[in-house]
Amino acid sequence: MSERPENSRRLEEVESLIERFPDVPPEAVFKEDLLRLGVSFSEDALRVCSGFKPKSYFIFSFDLRPITEMDQGENLRAPEELALVGGPRDFRRTIVSVRINPASAYCVDIVEGKLSLLVGSEVICAIDLQETPEYYLRNLQSGKTITEIAPTIEWGYLIYLTVYRKCQYFGFKEECQFCDINENVRQQKEAGRPYDTVKAIEEVVEALEIINETDVERRTGAYTITGGSITRHLRGQDEAEFYEAYARAINSRFPGRWISKMVVQALPVDDVRRFRDAGVQVYHPNYEVWDPRLFSIICPGKEDYVGRDEWMARIVASADVFGPSQVIPNFVAGVEMAAPHGFEKVEDALASTGEGLDYFMERGITPRFTVWCPEPLSVLGRDQGPAPLEYHVGLLRLWRETLLRHKLPAPPGYGLPGIGNAVFSVSSFMDVLPGDLEVARLSCESKVAAGS
Repeated sequence: MSERPENSRRLEEVESLIERFPDVPPEAVFKEDLLRLGVSFSEDALRVCSGFKPKSYFIFSFDLRPITEMDQGENLRAPEELALVGGPRDFRRTIVSVRINPASAYCVDIVEGKLSLLVGSEVICAIDLQETPEYYLRNLQSGKTITEIAPTIEWGYLIYLTVYRKCQYFGFKEECQFCDINENVRQQKEAGRPYDTVKAIEEVVEALEIINETDVERRTGAYTITGGSITRHLRGQDEAEFYEAYARAINSRFPGRWISKMVVQALPVDDVRRFRDAGVQVYHPNYEVWDPRLFSIICPGKEDYVGRDEWMARIVASADVFGPSQVIPNFVAGVEMAAPHGFEKVEDALASTGEGLDYFMERGITPRFTVWCPEPLSVLGRDQGPAPLEYHVGLLRLWRETLLRHKLPAPPGYGLPGIGNAVFSVSSFMDVLPGDLEVARLSCESKVAAGS
């Protein structure tokens, strides 16, 4: 395997940040870098990976290359997630979502008969893969697969129900600039993958029946209902009506089986109450980016239809309905540094994001974040790279410091906190928390405890 100068520079940057910030687990630094840059696979590695739980493309592509540039068929052969374990650095188990990038400095390959993560010829750690769960081997009566209707992520902890796989902001130049949800639907269908735009409630419930029957060890602990924004109507329903129907059907059939989470827009408080009354326990009204100027540029549809100030006010108001610890708005970490409008300096981006963290956490609301990777079919992903790794490491420290300063618990519905325990795979915020940090109790108790 030939060495390239960029491989040496990659390791130098990572190791420099590990040395500068010893309070951040080294595993988390590598995880953030993998999420922002993606990973490549050797042909030998893909042959091994093909026998394990596959990448489902559960909502966005989360890839740094379109499918048409995947010459090895990685989109059909790559696993959903990697577990970084052991190796020369003695990694504690760290779960990372697979973001495919054939040009990445990080490569999964076979070394001495073992699946390993490498940069150039240097082995970083060993790789474990999740066995295909039994429920993935069963189909619905229609012949559809569980992977298509109710895939699981976070090493099997979270059932991800993207029941509407498009967004009505698209087509009107109103889409969030980092998002490729509609383009991902198109490319998945062009690649021949079954990819229904709207999932029938009956099929979702049937898929959960299969999971419930076969998951005897209760590894699945939560489910998320989500999809694109509905600005007008979908099948005669507004956004709240459409998504509420899924929650009501699931929770009436499986009361207390899973922690129930909903990821939709920041909606008026009366709509939020409907979600709670339908059995939803955790509400994720994502705010994407804190800075008011960037919000209007990056989220033009949300700015036009609702407005940034009203959006944030709705998030705060929803805490009166669910309880502050059960309102967990997401932001897209790193997009605040996207050219041409974003911050140029890491310290300025962190200062802005820190304002948002303080705003919510002083009210008992705990934002979480996903690591932005520039998806090439999104507006912002067409001609630029990700935010600097230094920003992401700094954000992990800032988020943890803010949470602990406000004496808040770990957010519920994410499993256990702490390096070696965390399963959230598209960010390291759970990995960097103290392992003994209390997990927030749900006001609507589930039989499946948060973190079980």
